[in-house]
Amino acid sequence: MSKPKSDARIAPYTHAAAGWGALKYVAINLFKEKVSAGNYRSLFEQNQPDGFDCPGCAWPDREHASTFEFCENGVKAVAAESTSKRVRPEFFQEHTVTELMEQSDYDLEQHGRLTDPMVYDAASDKYQAIAWDDAFALVAHHLHALDDPNQAAFYTSGRASNEAAFLYQLFVRAYGTNNFPDCSNLCHEATSRGLPETVGIGKGTVLLDDFEHADTLLLFGQNPATNHPRMLGELREASRRGATIVSINPLHERGLERFTSPQHPLEMLTGGSTNICSLFICPTLGGDFALIKAMAKRVVELDDDAIAHGQERVLDCAFIAEHTSGFDAFAADLRAESWDLLIAESGVARDKIEELTQIYVKGKAVIATWGMGVTQHKNSLATVQILSNLMMMRGNIGKRGAGLCPVRGHSNVQGDRTMGIEEQPTKEFLDRLGLVFNFEPPRHHGYDAVGTIEAMLKKKVKVFVALGGNFSMATPDTPRTWDALRSCDLTVHIATKLNRSHLVHGKDALILPTLGRTEIDVQGGVAQGVTVEDSMSMVHISFGMNQPASPNLRSEIAIVAGMAQATVGSEKIDWLRYSGNYALLRDSIEQVFDDFFDYNLRIAKPGGFHLKIASRERVWKTASGKAQFLVNAVELDTPIHRARQQYGERLMVLMTTRSHDQYNTTIYAMDDRYRGVFGQRRVVFINKDDLAMLGFAAGDWVDLIGVWHDGIERRADRFLLVEYDIPRGCIGAYYPETNPLVPLDSVGEGSRTPTFKSIPVLLAPSAAAS
Repeated sequence: MSKPKSDARIAPYTHAAAGWGALKYVAINLFKEKVSAGNYRSLFEQNQPDGFDCPGCAWPDREHASTFEFCENGVKAVAAESTSKRVRPEFFQEHTVTELMEQSDYDLEQHGRLTDPMVYDAASDKYQAIAWDDAFALVAHHLHALDDPNQAAFYTSGRASNEAAFLYQLFVRAYGTNNFPDCSNLCHEATSRGLPETVGIGKGTVLLDDFEHADTLLLFGQNPATNHPRMLGELREASRRGATIVSINPLHERGLERFTSPQHPLEMLTGGSTNICSLFICPTLGGDFALIKAMAKRVVELDDDAIAHGQERVLDCAFIAEHTSGFDAFAADLRAESWDLLIAESGVARDKIEELTQIYVKGKAVIATWGMGVTQHKNSLATVQILSNLMMMRGNIGKRGAGLCPVRGHSNVQGDRTMGIEEQPTKEFLDRLGLVFNFEPPRHHGYDAVGTIEAMLKKKVKVFVALGGNFSMATPDTPRTWDALRSCDLTVHIATKLNRSHLVHGKDALILPTLGRTEIDVQGGVAQGVTVEDSMSMVHISFGMNQPASPNLRSEIAIVAGMAQATVGSEKIDWLRYSGNYALLRDSIEQVFDDFFDYNLRIAKPGGFHLKIASRERVWKTASGKAQFLVNAVELDTPIHRARQQYGERLMVLMTTRSHDQYNTTIYAMDDRYRGVFGQRRVVFINKDDLAMLGFAAGDWVDLIGVWHDGIERRADRFLLVEYDIPRGCIGAYYPETNPLVPLDSVGEGSRTPTFKSIPVLLAPSAAAS
């Protein structure tokens, strides 16, 4: 358990987002990571056409980049990768795994870059150096020893490049399984599974250019100031142009109030700022579906009133008639829905719903964005679909300045899925893959992230390989996940820095150190570039600028090729040829995916190319050939409802969230300054009225106790209560500290994403309080 620092405090943050505060923390992180002066120049090559893509978020780059295209959290990601601190074999000789397990996640990351492949030695409880070929042979030995290829699972982090992801899935399918647990399973799967049923493809419909033409932006369940700060630049310009921006999120995030742009000297010098959101709507956790349905109901009512009074229709009747199916059933369901139910389930007052709906219907070009505040609930898939319905009602899909904009987290999580990291591959993809590479791919669906953990617990998966990430901390039900990993015969982690997952290992374990996105990757004497796909389906190339942290590092592509060569051989696929020239790999990718024609030629153009999204062109790849209005009911028999019936108002619903000094499971420091938290992470944000009702006060220490039906005790101990602007009955706390409270079988319907944003818990005075 990480302890608060001696300077831990709660102090409300009153400044604008970014500005001098961001520059201060940039300097602190560069100093703390001991980044050499020679590597500072790489910051100015970040997100530039001839530089490297930020290893952090997936926000797209401007076609014509400005002097610098990085943000505070992007610098933290680059500084962490460019650090001069090293974890050499001698480090592991000084520390047993048991000793390292006592260190915090933050401290583990702070040791620096991994330099050499390491293998676990059970006799000494230490990792020891191993030659690359011996490491690959160990992987092959374990994979060959399995009775069935489906006893192995292959995880992928969203930082993997298109080339690495494609080669990885090719290796795994050549080996014989579709077991691809992926970080997509943990975040935006409701988007990936929900949108194809409504608009035909599980991706957004907007480009960055659309933000210049939108007059209304609705931001659902996201915190751009922390999770994708470069988005604030687009919101700043939209606000100054007169666009209306609304934040719809249970937490009133201060970063969306005012923004001082470091790229605009006048704002910096004068202490000025730009107001971002003109309205904050705070639904209860899990209440987004009811809120959006209430908006849609009100749109229909306004349209009915317009018809009755001979006024202009509110609905886009031409779009609905030409491009959609199922509207009449959807409208009938809305008219029959109870206002009292929608208000109660959304937690938003009727007048606020009216105000929000009026903003929507007055907009001529509306963009709806959303993050994991929407996608990590039991009803998330239905929420994504009804949001799509709402946008279709006024034709806000497939026109300039309007559309659906899921904002992905990791820098290439969308590209990895495009490249075939998918446990439910389509027949068409497998047919094409088999034709191009002359083998028969496995046809059965594989395990997702939750399914992999369940299978490991049942001894059905015995080998676990992770291409990046921190699986043990990113996943739910932490103690059970750790038990699952420790039950494996072999765990393999391809990584740049030490993290908790390397210490929660199987009987045999490998740590394979890889080049980072910022580092020069030379193969065959030629510097190689890799490609990524951002949140808006732009594909562009990235070249590292820094010298590798160690001469013994290998690229992700080379490591995958080494494992594949040792495991399946080169009779049908020349793995090492691909690892020596990434352009050849891209040539093969374009043979599998039609949209990647002239791949190498098109990425040579600054900014790369756009993968055509059919729904953006109003081409609907659905069964009906039209965009589909879907009818979903407000669900009233959920684990939250049942727990509340049992415990009444004492039952709190917990959402996990990131701090500002964090990216996914990587913790850069112990502050969350926009929320006023400094030097600590074990805090709980809670409404002041709930504090009084529960008999607590701000500053009290509590334990969080999970409420679930399986009889397993789940708890997270010793958290500081912090009064915050959050709806009654809802609390917030950081992950991964509160992931132990998320039951493994608490997943979204149709998406199987863990419900990290709606966890039923009770609060009790901390037994560990001092």
